[in-house]
Amino acid sequence: AITSTGTKKGELFLADVNTQLKNKNVTTDIKVDTYSNLYTTITVDQPAPGLKAIFSFRVPDQRSGKVELQYLHEYAGISSSIGLTANPIVNLSGVIGTNVLALGTDLSFDTKTGNFTKCNAGLSFSNVDLIASLTLNEKGDSLNASYYHIVNPMTNTAVGAEVTHSFSTNENTITIGTQHALDPLTMVKARVNNAGKASALIQHEWRPRSLFTISGEVDTKSIDKSAKVGLALALKP
Repeated sequence: AITSTGTKKGELFLADVNTQLKNKNVTTDIKVDTYSNLYTTITVDQPAPGLKAIFSFRVPDQRSGKVELQYLHEYAGISSSIGLTANPIVNLSGVIGTNVLALGTDLSFDTKTGNFTKCNAGLSFSNVDLIASLTLNEKGDSLNASYYHIVNPMTNTAVGAEVTHSFSTNENTITIGTQHALDPLTMVKARVNNAGKASALIQHEWRPRSLFTISGEVDTKSIDKSAKVGLALALKP
């Protein structure tokens, strides 16, 4: 199949042509844009049980090549990628656990400097009516704990809280929030943090998959400042 798209911005016209080729378990996606860039992605599905291999590159950029391996098991998932350059960045992410308890990590290592550019880890617990998680981000500088509890499934009423601590600045950010369905098509949400910022929204599904939202935000410590009000309309065919 061949598809094409075009966008006109003022006097500038941008277009691209896409095609996809399939041969057994190998899928090749090719795209050419207005600037004669050739994007190619080759995906090999199931070369071994649970394994997927992805090779991508962009011509004429000689540093854009990347190889990615993904492995999916009933109780584990691992994804790793490496750039095809002299000093690539190596990415590794994985999760292990069940529907109740899971442990995961996300790492990036710069082989040129010999340093980790990203090092995150997380633990989550969930059951029918609650989800709790604990994550360590920013290479160990930020600790985040969150809790979400469904109070009444009939009205989709829920409460949640999030606490973030920065070890470098010794600052804490605490946010609490709630949501409630006024009817099957209308949802109200509100939240406030310890900095005094409060926000709320009301969202109505006026037709299937199409939403109308009114939102607002105010700084309770600076009431004299103008509050923020927003309107959003999302349409989906």
